[in-house]
Amino acid sequence: MPELPPAEQRQVSIDEVMAIAIQLQRNGRLAKAENLYRAVLKLDPGRPEALHYSGVLSHQLGRGDEALALVAKSLELAPDQPDWHSNLGNIYQHKGMLDEAVAAYRRALALQPSHANAHNNVGVVLKALGRNSEAEEAYRAAIRHNPEQPDPYHNLGILLGATDRVEEAVTNFCKALTLKAHNPETRRKLALAYCILGQPAEAVSVCEEWLQLEPDDPVARHTLAAVSGRDVPARASDGFVEMTFDGFAISFETQLAKLHYQAPALVASALAATGVPAARALDVLDAGCGTGLCGPLLAPYARRLAGVDLSEGMLRHARQKNIYDELVKAELTAYLQDHGAAFDVIVSADTLVYFGALEEVSAAAAEALRPGGHLVFTVEEALGEDAPPAYCLRPHGRFNHRAEYVERVLADAGLTAEIARAPLRMEVGLPVAGLVVTATKPASP
Repeated sequence: MPELPPAEQRQVSIDEVMAIAIQLQRNGRLAKAENLYRAVLKLDPGRPEALHYSGVLSHQLGRGDEALALVAKSLELAPDQPDWHSNLGNIYQHKGMLDEAVAAYRRALALQPSHANAHNNVGVVLKALGRNSEAEEAYRAAIRHNPEQPDPYHNLGILLGATDRVEEAVTNFCKALTLKAHNPETRRKLALAYCILGQPAEAVSVCEEWLQLEPDDPVARHTLAAVSGRDVPARASDGFVEMTFDGFAISFETQLAKLHYQAPALVASALAATGVPAARALDVLDAGCGTGLCGPLLAPYARRLAGVDLSEGMLRHARQKNIYDELVKAELTAYLQDHGAAFDVIVSADTLVYFGALEEVSAAAAEALRPGGHLVFTVEEALGEDAPPAYCLRPHGRFNHRAEYVERVLADAGLTAEIARAPLRMEVGLPVAGLVVTATKPASP
């Protein structure tokens, strides 16, 4: 747009700038909004709403400490804003500071007892703290105060499913969908609940209806394959992985902490058991690095630590840890194929659960290892007489593998494998059976 001549220029008030910035933020144009907030704060450093929404924006960008400081400062200046206390609770929640989150939500509710979002959000945190009866009460309070809001029904459904009240969970998931038909996670949870109830036809119907509404949705397609057993892919599609984990990035570490997630510690222990010295002398790849949970455990071994992942949202959080020398957005097999003999160690915590067939990725990993190098990874174990001899896609969307299949594939790739068994996480109150695999490439003659 050409610059207006001086006669047509006018002064813009700070209130107008704030309104524009907030609208840009709501539309996802975060960089432009941030520039405006900075301009406002340069002129008026103590403006509460500029501090607050700038803090919310920092939270959206994954800058948790900065977000906390800005929002807390805004509340020092304007403590009577219930929405702002609720936003502070959200930041605390994503930082894993759950008791602080509860206190923030309670302050919002003290100011506005009918604040449905605060009731819903405190329910999420109370559930994470194991206070299920209080969480249920909070969700039901949210529904009473705003019965047209889908999120409390969805969250109540999750809670009921986790406490073996699956039929009630189905009712709440269905209600959430009547209020918001485009709700992929609710549809996925509903399909899984039907599977738990032994009603696979209903689960398939949910996914088929989902695909009718969203024919290009890779999550819908993957979930249909998972619950029906039809058209099972050799691995989860790139679109499924990106959509799933980009949407999960902000809360990823908090959610896994609730599930007593063990995979990073397990692969680190397996690597230590190889006898490789933690002397910062190796080229190490974190394959499927996510938010970088394995990074601090691998850094003592690495002169150079690289990470690769398909989710840009996850990589954004990994970068903030300042541990990796290089982070690359790429599909894992293709990345390995492009990096022949580049690594002494390749570690992958719970990434290959999204691969069914392991032949191609194992061969690529073997080629990417130097002689004497180690590949350490986890997968979920396929158990039971009904499990196929190689792998299967479970209704939750992850692949399970037979130990014998894993060992055979690695041998075909020229690697010698040692396989241990350990629980990877808790799910629906039960441990998830896992295989912790250490595969070694022979040293050169």
